[in-house]
Amino acid sequence: MNNFDFAIRDINLAEAGRTQIRLAEHEMPGLMALRAEYAESQPLAGARIAGSLHMTVQTAVLIETLVALGAEVRWASCNIFSTQDEAAAAVVVGPNGTVTSPAGVPVFAWKGETVTEYWDLADQIFRWPDGRGPNLILDDGGDATLLVHLGARYEAAGAVPADLRPGDDGYNKEVNIIRALLHRSLAEDPKRWTRIAEGVVGVTEETTTGVLRLYQLDEVGDLLFPAINVNDSVTKSKFDNRYGIRHSLPDGINRATDILIGGKTAVVCGYGDVGKGAAEAFRGQGARVIVTEIDPICALQAAMDGYQVAILDDVVAEADFVITATGN
Repeated sequence: MNNFDFAIRDINLAEAGRTQIRLAEHEMPGLMALRAEYAESQPLAGARIAGSLHMTVQTAVLIETLVALGAEVRWASCNIFSTQDEAAAAVVVGPNGTVTSPAGVPVFAWKGETVTEYWDLADQIFRWPDGRGPNLILDDGGDATLLVHLGARYEAAGAVPADLRPGDDGYNKEVNIIRALLHRSLAEDPKRWTRIAEGVVGVTEETTTGVLRLYQLDEVGDLLFPAINVNDSVTKSKFDNRYGIRHSLPDGINRATDILIGGKTAVVCGYGDVGKGAAEAFRGQGARVIVTEIDPICALQAAMDGYQVAILDDVVAEADFVITATGN
C-alpha cells in the first residue's frame, strides 16, 4: 500500500466508482480539454490544494484534472450526506492504482458523517504528511476557510472561547464541536493555523453562502488571504445555480430519502437563481410547489411563474420537502 492517509467508507467500491467517473468525463469536456492541452506543461506544479467540495463522481473528474496538471491534493466533502462512496474510493485508488496498492489522492469523506466526524475530516485536509500546509483552498460553503480563520484567531488570543450553553446568545451545538476541535489543535500546536494561514496564497469559493462569509470577513479587515468569487461568475450563477440544480436536487433527494416526489408538497425558500431551478425541478417531478420570498420582485416572479407564494410559518406544517435557497 502506498504511504498516504485516507478515510472513506469502503475502498472496494473503487471499480464501480471508476466506471461512473469514465461516464462523467464524457459529460465534462472542458476539464478533459484542459488535461489534453496542459498536462505536459504541468501549470499547477507546486500547488498544494486543500479541497472541500461534494465528493461526487463529477468532483472526482475535477480532482484528477488538478492532479493531471501537476497539483498535490487532499480532499474532504462539504456536506455530510452528499458523498458518493464509490467516487471517494475510486479517487483514493486512482486511475493507475489498485485496491491493495492505492495510488490516488487522499480523501476524507463518506456518506452519512456525523457533524463531529465532518469537522474532524475537514481538519485532515490541512494535515499534509511532510508538515507543510496547503497553499490553495478550493472551498464550497466556506467551512475550510472558516476553520483556518477561527484557528488563527484563537491562536492569536491564546485560547479557544468556552462552550456555549442552551439559552446563550448564538448557541449552536456545531459551534461547540468546532471549538472542541480547535481546542485540541491549540494544545497540540499553538501556532498551527497561523502557519497554515500564512502559507495560503488564496481561496476559491463556489457558493453564495461561502461568498457572503468572505465579504463579511473582508469588510472588517479579517480576511487573511485573497479570495476568488467563483459563485458569481456567469457560468456558475446563471447556469449551474439554475440549471444544474434541476438535475442535482432530485438526485440528492432520491439518494438521501428514496421518497417519491410526485404528489408531495415542496416549499422552496428563496426565488433567486437556485430557487427558480429548485421549483422547476419539483414541478417537473409532479410536486406541488410553494415559494417563500422576502424580495417583492422575486416573489412576483414566482407568482407569475404559477407558484403559490406564502409565508413560511403558514405552510411549513404541510411541507414534505423544505429547500433553503436564500444564500444565507
